[in-house]
Amino acid sequence: MSVAIYPGSFDPITLGHLDVIARASRVFDHVVVAVMVNPAKRFSFQAEERVRLIQRAVRDAGIPRVEVESFGGLLADYARLRQASVIVKGLRALSDFEYEFQMALTNKKLNPDLETIFLTTTADYMFLSSSMVKQVAGFGGDISAFVPACIREDISRRLSPEGSAIGGANHE
Repeated sequence: MSVAIYPGSFDPITLGHLDVIARASRVFDHVVVAVMVNPAKRFSFQAEERVRLIQRAVRDAGIPRVEVESFGGLLADYARLRQASVIVKGLRALSDFEYEFQMALTNKKLNPDLETIFLTTTADYMFLSSSMVKQVAGFGGDISAFVPACIREDISRRLSPEGSAIGGANHE
């Protein structure tokens, strides 16, 4: 069985992330979405919240064979623990490649059995990042085109200046 890990902070998950998860699930038998835990970094959502948001988004999208959990430490060690042979990374632009390439080489050095596969984003999501979602929501903007509808209200409530839902009249 091929196990792939899609790691990231997912703070919050975007439609671009969900697209990579869906595409990875069509290639691999099992995909583990690994939510990064880093006590030195400040997140808008706690790790447990990010896990729950991703689980809801994956379930709502009907994406099969996906597991979501948090992890801390080295990704190469986590992959060994999960018996994963592949790391999946999404690339939006050429600027993402240099950093991700360095990480892939480092992980390969730490775990020689581990490969990194790069999935380029679809054109619809090339500009999209969690940081962009946070910025738009922080100014009270509509994030409905950026995040899964089933979790939009949760994200808006946390990130918007008023703490109220943003992004259309359809509130779940």
